Amino acid sequence: MPEFPAITHVALTVTDLGRSVPWYERLFESKAVIDEDTGSFHHVVWLIGGPTLVGLHQFPELSDGSAFNERRVGLDHMAFACSDRTELEQWKARLDELGIPHGGIVDAGYGSGLSFRDPDNIALEFFAPPS
Repeated sequence: MPEFPAITHVALTVTDLGRSVPWYERLFESKAVIDEDTGSFHHVVWLIGGPTLVGLHQFPELSDGSAFNERRVGLDHMAFACSDRTELEQWKARLDELGIPHGGIVDAGYGSGLSFRDPDNIALEFFAPPS
């Protein structure tokens, strides 16, 4: 068997690209590499951290317009890898600079995390392994 492959992309469904795209542009400090209306949905995609793509999808009609809740079946959260706690502290400062509320750095035996949410309440995190 070959080695299990890395994640190539993640697509998140949002309610309003007009609100979410500028928020993610500030977070990623970059413009999207794809902005396309396919007809069945509109998607905007960023290339981050090398080979990983993060996309936002907006559908003409949502089947459920309620806010994101990680306690429903599906995505719990998406985490971005930090090399160590020092890098995590830099991201905390950056979120503060951007005015993005967060839960502060939380340390555990398996690593340290910094949780925050996007405009649709989607749970995001910066995560560093234990030192």
